[in-house]
Amino acid sequence: MSKPLKILMSGGGTGGHIFPAIAIANKLKEHYPDAEIVFVGAKGRMEMEKVPRVGYPIHGLWISGFQRKLTIDNLSFPFKLISSLWKAAAIIKNFKPDIAIGTGGYASGPLLYMASRRKVPALILEQNSYPGITNKILGKRVNTICVAYEGMENYFPSGKLVITGAPIRKEILNLKTTREEGLNHFNLEVNRPVLLIIGGSQGARGINQAILENLNEIAVLGIQIIWQTGTFSLEKAKNAAKSSPFGKRIKVVDFIYEMDKAYAAADMLVSRAGAIAIAEIVAVGKPAIFIPLPSAAEDHQTKNALSLAEKGAAILLREAEAKTRIVETINELVESDKKRRDIINNLKPFKTDDATENIVKEVKKLLK
Repeated sequence: MSKPLKILMSGGGTGGHIFPAIAIANKLKEHYPDAEIVFVGAKGRMEMEKVPRVGYPIHGLWISGFQRKLTIDNLSFPFKLISSLWKAAAIIKNFKPDIAIGTGGYASGPLLYMASRRKVPALILEQNSYPGITNKILGKRVNTICVAYEGMENYFPSGKLVITGAPIRKEILNLKTTREEGLNHFNLEVNRPVLLIIGGSQGARGINQAILENLNEIAVLGIQIIWQTGTFSLEKAKNAAKSSPFGKRIKVVDFIYEMDKAYAAADMLVSRAGAIAIAEIVAVGKPAIFIPLPSAAEDHQTKNALSLAEKGAAILLREAEAKTRIVETINELVESDKKRRDIINNLKPFKTDDATENIVKEVKKLLK
């Protein structure tokens, strides 16, 4: 009897790294039901809470990013890095993985680096149009680099690249949740349109501020609002909703665990433009206003959003204009059935195959 496959997964810091890792792990479990899958994350980061919630064990490394600006935190970075490399080596020695998979974020650096040193087959995913610094470094060492965009040979060795698409959660890729189920989950009315505001897994201060300053003007459009704020803006948003005459129509949460229900309830969205957010919105086929994070590396979120907006498959709103233009931009979608229909139709060519399945094919090649 063959021994169960052992897989090390690492990706974290934000939902854009964590949820693809979980999606890949779940797909691997479908192909290898007896596989042992263990995650490695960064202590104090959101993966340490999100990953165990879906049933996978996780080890935490004492690691954080190196700040480009001169900060006091950078003084501890070398010590954190050395500590994390030692711990990653110990995890690999004890677990004896057959393969290591990284989806970006601080912890994947030490883990994948040590895995490659110990000749463990290694694969990374870069879902954005511009790679993070961790993946740039790892690209020279790993066996396979799965990407969502063409042109990535500018950053990685071309012989290692495979275009797989951006992996998203199965329940979102094959959305079966009904609008009624979604509305019931959030205690919303059937006869009013729903605006879903998602600033990424940690919230988005720029989006939150624009919504806070225009909340009543948005609600007066006759819509209901599901607003994922992240933890930083939660109390301000709750207080604003409570004091609004339209408060019963505004549902404020720091994090949405059942995103399939949120997408099912939504008629339109306001969102950041990370690769996973875009992939999910394309999959569910909902009209969206993208407000890219202006500080994203090489402005890749704007490039992500433009790829849809230029084809009439989304609306792009710059953060600098959000406070003054967000009400009129939302109203465009509320008032025009044709605008919403056109965006939905224009999204269809962007739908892709199941990226998680494509990634599993690459994993199988490395396991041969």
